[in-house]
Amino acid sequence: MTINAAAIQFTVIQGDVDANLAYVRTALARVAATAVNLVVLPEMWSSGFAYKNLNEQAERTAGIVTELLDLSRELKLVIVGSLPEPNGDKVFNTIFLVDNGRLAGVYRKLHLFSLLGEDRAFDRGDTSLLADTSLGKIGVIICYDLRFPELSRRLALEGAQVICVPAQWPKPRQEHWRTLLRARAIENQLFVVACNSCGRIGKLDFFGMSMIIDPKGDLLAEAEESETEISAALDMQTMEAWRTQIPCFSDRRPECY
Repeated sequence: MTINAAAIQFTVIQGDVDANLAYVRTALARVAATAVNLVVLPEMWSSGFAYKNLNEQAERTAGIVTELLDLSRELKLVIVGSLPEPNGDKVFNTIFLVDNGRLAGVYRKLHLFSLLGEDRAFDRGDTSLLADTSLGKIGVIICYDLRFPELSRRLALEGAQVICVPAQWPKPRQEHWRTLLRARAIENQLFVVACNSCGRIGKLDFFGMSMIIDPKGDLLAEAEESETEISAALDMQTMEAWRTQIPCFSDRRPECY
C-alpha cells in the first residue's frame, strides 16, 4: 500500500479561529485534488496559543471537529492536527484524528513545554494513540513530544507505520527539529510526516521546515519558511523491505534496558 501524505504549513493567526479555519478548508481541498489521502496540520492550528482567551477558543473546537469529519468524508482524507479541547479551568492540546468521516482516535499532548508556560494553561494527557485507520496504523505525537523518544518507540513497537507530528516549533531550534525528526524515523524504521507553523505568531518566529521522512531517514519532501504544502508517497513495501534488511526490532534486548 502507498499513502500519499501532505503537510499544510501556514502562519496560524493567533486567536482568529475563523481565519485559520477558512485557510485550512481551502488548503484541504487543494491537496485532496492532487490525490493526497493523509494530511497533517500544525499544532493548535485553529487558535494558536492565545492564552488570554484560550478557554473561549476551545469552545469552538466541537464544531470544528464536526466540520473536519464532514470534510474528511467529502475529500476522502485522514486528517491530523491539534486543537484546544475544553477541560474545566484548563484545556488539553488535543489531536482529533479523523478518517473519512469517522473519529479514529483522540490524543492529548503528554509533554507540556514548561519553558513557555504550557503547563500553566494546559492539562497533560495520559495515554498514547496508535490509530487503526483506512490507511493503516498511524501514531501521533505533538511538538515537544518529539524530544521524548520513548513515546515514538512505544508507537513503533505497537505497529505504527507512520508517525504524524503537528508542531509549533520556533526559532532558533531549527536543527533540533530536523535532527530529532530524522532520528525518530531512523531508529523506528517508519515514515514521519511533520507539519510546523511558519511566520511570526505572537512573540515567536516559526521557521516552517515541515518534513516528510522515510524509514532510512531520507527526506522525501521539505518545506522552506513560507506558507506552502509539501507532499510525498509513502511506500509501505519499501518500509518492510528496509526492516527486513536491518532487523532492528528482532535484535532488540529489552530485558537489558
